[in-house]
Amino acid sequence: MEITAKTAEELRLTAEEFELIKQKLGRTPNFTELCAFSGMWSEHCSYKNSIKWLKTLPRSGGRMLVEAGEENAGLMDMGNGFGVVFKIESHNHPSAIEPFQGAATGVGGIQRDIFTMGARPIASLNSLRFGNLKDKKTQRLLSGVVKGIGHYGNCFGVPTVGGEVYFEDCYHTNPLVNAMSVGIVQVGKTISATAEGLGNPVFFVGSATGKDGIGGASFASANITSDSTEELPAVQVGDPFQEKKLLEACLEVIETGAVVGMQDMGAAGIICSTAEMSAKGKVGMHIDLDKVPTRQKNMKAWELLLSESQERMLIVVEKGKEEGVLKIFEKWDLPCSEIGHVTGDGLLKFYMHGTLEAEIPAYELVLGGGAPQYTREYAEPKYLEKIKEFSIEEIDDIAGTTALKNVAEQVIQIPNIASKRWVTVQYDSTVGAANASTNAPSDASIVLAKGTGKALAITTDCNGRYVFADPYKGAMIAVAEAARNLVCSGAEPIGVTNCLNFGNPYDPEVYYQFVKAVTGMGDACRKFNTPVTGGNVSFYNQNPEGPVYPTPTIGMVGIIDDFTNRMTLDYKAAGDIILLIGEQKDDVASSEYLHKIKNVEYSPAPYFELDEEFAVQKFVSSVIKEKLVQSAHDISEGGLMVTLLEKGFNRNLGFDVSAADTGTRLDAFWFGEAQSRVVITINRKELENIKHKAASNNIPVTVLGVVTNGIVKVNGEDWGTIADWKDKYDTAIEKILKASSEEIIELGPETEAMEVH
Repeated sequence: MEITAKTAEELRLTAEEFELIKQKLGRTPNFTELCAFSGMWSEHCSYKNSIKWLKTLPRSGGRMLVEAGEENAGLMDMGNGFGVVFKIESHNHPSAIEPFQGAATGVGGIQRDIFTMGARPIASLNSLRFGNLKDKKTQRLLSGVVKGIGHYGNCFGVPTVGGEVYFEDCYHTNPLVNAMSVGIVQVGKTISATAEGLGNPVFFVGSATGKDGIGGASFASANITSDSTEELPAVQVGDPFQEKKLLEACLEVIETGAVVGMQDMGAAGIICSTAEMSAKGKVGMHIDLDKVPTRQKNMKAWELLLSESQERMLIVVEKGKEEGVLKIFEKWDLPCSEIGHVTGDGLLKFYMHGTLEAEIPAYELVLGGGAPQYTREYAEPKYLEKIKEFSIEEIDDIAGTTALKNVAEQVIQIPNIASKRWVTVQYDSTVGAANASTNAPSDASIVLAKGTGKALAITTDCNGRYVFADPYKGAMIAVAEAARNLVCSGAEPIGVTNCLNFGNPYDPEVYYQFVKAVTGMGDACRKFNTPVTGGNVSFYNQNPEGPVYPTPTIGMVGIIDDFTNRMTLDYKAAGDIILLIGEQKDDVASSEYLHKIKNVEYSPAPYFELDEEFAVQKFVSSVIKEKLVQSAHDISEGGLMVTLLEKGFNRNLGFDVSAADTGTRLDAFWFGEAQSRVVITINRKELENIKHKAASNNIPVTVLGVVTNGIVKVNGEDWGTIADWKDKYDTAIEKILKASSEEIIELGPETEAMEVH
């Protein structure tokens, strides 16, 4: 067939990129070669519209053992000769079209990024965004995604220990499904995604290749439209039991010392793993595609190159050690085929039955090599003018304690705030017996890193509405809240992985959000000494009505060196003093109260000042280590009232608090979401000590009241029992789902196709 600029356009390459490819090859590419460039130069693989700004993030220092982007996932020093490996990635577009498989394969893919480095995954988290929960389509997407995550994670045998779920109208067509995995490895025993050694054999291992997932990387680099359902082959199909076998086989084969390099076949499949491993090692590869195990007959060369069938690895083996590798994969009943060898010319040569199908310099395909890098124009979004016009004076304050109770009942049942137990009960959180948060909740998930003498604190955080209101400040808040959650759990934050979910980068207003968010994230990460170990950019989260909220999800990991310093969020005993650490503000901006109860769409991000946040975290960390604190829980969505209630649920303890003489509006005091605030409880005898330490550090402290045996009192008024409030909190989402007149069903492709329009 004749290859033209139109052919390139059909493969989501621009005319300029087509000319660049011809220039790099010195000729017109054939169709197979053009497909390879299409996959590798997609936004999903090349980061062509984002890499300029990603390079501004802090990517080294602290406990980093490898710099960001060097390997499949980040690697940081835990101490005691162990490293922690972690990463977060998106699977948004596939989940919008086929929610079960889209979410399931997102979980599978991120696990492979961990164990391909030689680490054993010990914990999974996720960060999910959906449309209005009362909407039927949202309910079906939610059901499918949660079932997909639960199915894959539960079968694979790694506990899902934490995450977040938000519901906002802007995610109606384009939900966000971000999956994070964390693993541990002995330092010095990691495997690099590098091809080396002339003549070393190249092995394909894992599941046979099919036509599912073909073009997945390119599919993830385009807007969701009414035609997107026709691209169902771009959605992969996963098998968690096969992945479990692959995990054990890969970790076993690493122990033999035969493995030179290994990489997961994720986005763009074989072409990606061969290109990236070769470019990194400055070598080439000779690959016989007809030796790739397939589950469908007569697959073409370009289909084999671009298939994103799951549970597959590419391994470069030291020549002469092939037999031991084959025996291990035979033991685990997994396909293992020698499909080629390493060459010294830097060229990827793909053959089918002896015929050369494609010949491409590996360097020209990859990020940091020949892949294009763009600088996009950006302009301040027009909607920010509406945000600047907001005045709290135009919002009527809550009139008295009785009205306050009514508002509190509404706020505690907002889906973004209410218990997500309908979701979490579908996940296995206890497999492996390392989850320390099951009966003792902390702000972050606590996981024992068995054999290391340490524990990990892990969280995912981002409030997209804050970032929408102020991309720079909102992204800083996402980092700060993640760090605050770790600190309140008794951990030292050490590093960040991010999943940057934005709309179309060719829209100057969207790109403004991206640039400002990355800048804010970088400034906050430098302050907290939490370098960015890697992650994922997901653009094109957009539908005909517009983009989703800019959602730069932060995955953060912290270390608990001494488990006696672990801190939980729940009240411990009646009579304990309840203290607010940090300063109250007359601020309801971007709060759930303002948005969902007062129906105000445009308001600034909540109050935040980076140095103030850092000082509060440093103080809270110090008093936890000095064993002066009984519990700690940060103030986030829902404000102080939600924090006080959540602290009572685990042990059925209540509180008696007052806001007398604060000089602050009632709505701002109880429901404002100003940052840099933590509620702690202490034994009464420690009150003067804490006050003195706080004064010495210039940290505001307010005595709010005391813990009770189960009664809730606010400003002297009896609000019933904590058990009553817990029931409202626990059942809010179930009640919305049950109120639906239609049965919530898991969508199949045919049903979902009708819903995307």
